[in-house]
Order: sequence, then C-alpha cells, then structure tokens
Amino acid sequence: MSECFTAATEADMLALGEPLAERFSDGGVVYLSGDLGVGKTTLVRGILRALGFEGRVKSPSYGLIETYELDKLTVHHLDLYRLSHGEEITYLGLEDLFEGPTLMLVEWAEKGQGYLPEATTSIHINDHPNGTRHLHLT
Repeated sequence: MSECFTAATEADMLALGEPLAERFSDGGVVYLSGDLGVGKTTLVRGILRALGFEGRVKSPSYGLIETYELDKLTVHHLDLYRLSHGEEITYLGLEDLFEGPTLMLVEWAEKGQGYLPEATTSIHINDHPNGTRHLHLT
C-alpha cells in the first residue's frame, strides 16, 4: 500500500511526524530518501517529538548514528550520506542495536543497500515545482 502526504513548510514537515510516529511506536526500520535539503532530518525531528523526545535532535551526518532512549522505545537515527561503500555499515554494529523495541530511521539508505536490515516502511521525499514537498510512503 502506498500513501502520499504534502508539506508546504518546515512546520508542516514537523507536524507529519505525529501520524507517522503512531505507526512506528512499536519499532521498525524506516528508509528515508530524497535530495539534500528536502527535510529528512526535519521529519525525523517531528517523529521524535511526537514519540515524546524533548531534547536536541541533530543530524548524524558526521557520526553516522544518533541514539535516543525513550520510555518504551529506542530510536536510532542513521545518516549514511558520507559512506563511500555500504560495507562500512558493518563497522557500526547494527545487529547490537536491536535489543528491545527499536525504531531505526535511516537517511540515504540506498548507500547501505545490501548491508541494512530490510525496511518495514520507505519514505521518499521530493520537491514539487509549486514549492511543496511530497512524501511517498511504501
């Protein structure tokens, strides 16, 4: 099943985190794709806020992974943009990250193809000529 959402502003992108957080509250693996600057990290911030995280949410561009411990769920946010080869993921020890209920949000998952757990949901974000952003969930 495929679904589409539209966000006209950064606030809209953050707000989309709420209905998505409900879907991911039991965990899963979510691939986020789209060009640089389309709002992947903003969407992750919205999801984390909706799940109850109140601290700073930063892009894991340099460290590759940020972990957020919530009451009922651990959320791992990965940004694979800087990977030169998917095999580099093996050094992250992803298999050790799935203890208990876990949600993994992966930006640039295509760079880790073949080395990541299978996605339970994929979200592709693209810019529309009218200035809005379209999110396609599969």
